[in-house]
Amino acid sequence: MKSMSLTSAAAAALIISGSQAGAGAQTSTIMDGAQLIPRKTLTIVVPASSFEQPEAAGNSAHTNVRFVIPASAPAASGITRDLPPFSGYGYETPASLACIHGLVAAANGCNPNSVTTVAKGGSRAIAIVDAYHYPSALADLQLFSKQFGLPVPTPSNFQVVYASGVQPARDLGWELEEALDIEYAHAMAPNAALYLVEAASDSLSSLLAAVDKASQLVAKAGGGQVSMSWGSAEFSGQTSFDSHFSTQNVVYFASSGDSPGTSWPATSANVVAVGGVSISRSMSTLSFLHLASWSEAGSGVSSIVPRPSYQASIAAIVGTMRAVPDIAADANPETGAWVYDSGNGGWYIVGGTSLASPTVAGITNASNSFASSTNAELTKIYRNKASNPSAFGSPATGYCGEYTAYTVAASWNFCTGVGAPISLTTQ
Repeated sequence: MKSMSLTSAAAAALIISGSQAGAGAQTSTIMDGAQLIPRKTLTIVVPASSFEQPEAAGNSAHTNVRFVIPASAPAASGITRDLPPFSGYGYETPASLACIHGLVAAANGCNPNSVTTVAKGGSRAIAIVDAYHYPSALADLQLFSKQFGLPVPTPSNFQVVYASGVQPARDLGWELEEALDIEYAHAMAPNAALYLVEAASDSLSSLLAAVDKASQLVAKAGGGQVSMSWGSAEFSGQTSFDSHFSTQNVVYFASSGDSPGTSWPATSANVVAVGGVSISRSMSTLSFLHLASWSEAGSGVSSIVPRPSYQASIAAIVGTMRAVPDIAADANPETGAWVYDSGNGGWYIVGGTSLASPTVAGITNASNSFASSTNAELTKIYRNKASNPSAFGSPATGYCGEYTAYTVAASWNFCTGVGAPISLTTQ
């Protein structure tokens, strides 16, 4: 099986299973065991780390990441500072997302090939919780930041923390997840201190131990956000873990999942569930047109968690149980974002709701919104949707859910929750 990977070389390199560029002496690659979804102009790749195994519910978690391989190799134009590593594509950059989400003044149709102004906000701390080890995390984040004109992190404001105190093993699927998470949390809130907290494995016990460590770090920094881009199918007893998401002055975010239906921990009443949208662009100019739903994003009503008080305003829509998502951001891999991961060969175009969670966590941090709890943050989000709906971008078109049961709406809807944050007044 052959497939193309985008690298920082002048032309794209070919990944051949077992000999991936940049993997050094490794014999495995992110393509091993991956699911390929061919389209006319691209192929969507779902790495093995993102496979959802029903029997894993309550025991282990999977990533929510997918990446895109274009059908033709990128033009051999080299790297241009502040712009995408390869020109001509409509995939997202830190500047284009900052433009769409109102972190910077809108310009040039938010075209990723021409906008270069990046977000400049952020304070206190954001912690990313993932499994396994990412050896080149700091170096890759530094290269990504230099590429797009972001402040370049140093060991003083970016740290990799082993939750167990011992360096975990490596997993290439989780590594791409970690690259995505730290790069887009940093892109939205570049002045926040950033922690990558690595769990010893993808078991829920290890991941929750990492959440506890992340909570301690963020609380010590004066408050902030914890982002979790992984998930599991809902399971009996999941509410007993809610205490892991309750540290004072810490707000928790989780991806809603990359398939119709619900996912934990996004369904926890103590977590902001972040769903996915697609970004529609002009075929001729690549200017931003509008938001649309992403039909694969997780959504629905929990079978276990009662409706929290902050969702009282949507009781007529959702009934008596917790509904997700609460909010949304870009997640469709076909409208994904540029990510750099040297261990997996270089540049990738990545999506999945794994992109959405750190993006919204970063936007929340940049908005100077430091709530005392997730419940307080969600109460504010739902209240702001009612009082200032223009602060959220509601998709113009689309559907989602099992049997495509749900459609988008200007009000809260199952596809995108309150919508995507498009103004700092959102928070």
